Amino acid sequence: MPESVLEAIRHGQWDFEPSEVNEEDYHSTAALPGSNEKITMLAVRAEEGLPLWHPDDRRCFDDTDEALK
Repeated sequence: MPESVLEAIRHGQWDFEPSEVNEEDYHSTAALPGSNEKITMLAVRAEEGLPLWHPDDRRCFDDTDEALK
């Protein structure tokens, strides 16, 4: 059984669905969207079979509660 979507693709398993992962089991990032740091974090998450997006990831330059309203 593949551990990540990348491993599934390597094996030709196109209908792979990753296991559910609790958001407390992996870390969010304060990296700006589109930055090299964020892209690296997404690549690491994909390799580890984690969801790409964490609910607490930074979503914009000004990530304060007021700016997100």
